[in-house]
Amino acid sequence: MLTAVVGINWGDEGKGRMVDLLSEQYDIISRYQGGNNAGHTVVNERGKFILNLMPSGILRPEAVNVMGPGMVIDLEHLCGEVEKLRSQGISITPDNLKISDRATICMPYHKLMDCLEEDRLADKKFGSTRRGISPVYADKYMKKTLRMGDLLHFDTIRDRLADLLEWKNLTVVGGYHHEAIMLDEMMNWLDTFGTPWKDYIVNTTEYLTNAVKDGKNIMFEAQLGALRDIDFGIYPYTSGSSTIAAYAPIGAGIPAQRLTNVLGIMKAYSSCVGEGPFTCELFGAEGDALREAGGEYGAATGRPRRVGGFDVVASRFGVQIQGADSIALTKLDVLEDMEQIPVCVAYEVDGERTDIFPSGEALAKAKPIYEYLPGFGGKVAGVTRFEDLPKNAQDYVRYLEKAVDCPIQYVSTGADRESYIKMF
Repeated sequence: MLTAVVGINWGDEGKGRMVDLLSEQYDIISRYQGGNNAGHTVVNERGKFILNLMPSGILRPEAVNVMGPGMVIDLEHLCGEVEKLRSQGISITPDNLKISDRATICMPYHKLMDCLEEDRLADKKFGSTRRGISPVYADKYMKKTLRMGDLLHFDTIRDRLADLLEWKNLTVVGGYHHEAIMLDEMMNWLDTFGTPWKDYIVNTTEYLTNAVKDGKNIMFEAQLGALRDIDFGIYPYTSGSSTIAAYAPIGAGIPAQRLTNVLGIMKAYSSCVGEGPFTCELFGAEGDALREAGGEYGAATGRPRRVGGFDVVASRFGVQIQGADSIALTKLDVLEDMEQIPVCVAYEVDGERTDIFPSGEALAKAKPIYEYLPGFGGKVAGVTRFEDLPKNAQDYVRYLEKAVDCPIQYVSTGADRESYIKMF
């Protein structure tokens, strides 16, 4: 079984929570894109964990975790994240963590470039996490990066890196008028933060191909959501990588394999970190109340998330491009005290109502058309059987299921691992 677990919306849907829950059914969990620019928060019997680079299966002692060639890896952050997890009692060894030799290294100068460009843009900034993700993906496609496998041949890196820095400093010094990036400093960084991972670096294509032949169950874990995809998202306010399920086998290292199924993660309301069009956004007291109820602050950056009611238009589009076979609905419990539930049922663009998710300038001009459904009027948090939900909460789940035209398989009613309802 090859399953992709992907975000339906703007990210922060609760993918880590669902991967942690479902990972006991899988032998291998693989991240296939992105870097440390987003966070997965997981709460289970072992504690609360915030994961940026690590696949969420790292919290299952029996699971093997893979960081695929589609990822970009900040070695310094990786060291810090693993140190923190180990201090929380999580074992991380070459037996349960495999890092692709083809994964791209996110260097300190990529973060520098990210910050310099955001500062230059000022009030026109993209809302970057300033962690170097778009700059390193840009360099990857320019064929001007180092990869994890290069760490296994450290004696050859210096000359290559010198050429890269000569090219990079044309922009850093000549364009941004910043001091030059120094070769010795970058070599010391690679030695300090790269050397510890040499025993973890493998050919994930061979590893995963053999796992498929052996009948292993593999879960592919996405970072961010459909609306942050570089091709199909709210461009240019997207990530630098492909967040959709179709890319999962490619980004993990086994492009010839076909997915068995796709589980889309969808929040019971909407949230968004960063800049860009967010049509369903709620402001003022209504937005503040929803943000506080949901604890909507970025796991990677701590930034307050923008929030809104459930967006039917955006979610239906997300389900479509992810090819979701079923949905896990998260954070239903956050809405339990609301007297009425806001739902963005359509957009207005240039005076016309539309149910189709637009792009470009049309999306920037879109206005939300809101309707309000009755509040749940009862306890939702911790409920584990659908029939024990208040009737209005049951009706809300069925409403969303029909609205996005995809069956809801799981309903999360709390942050704890066991606070969920399995619908089928």
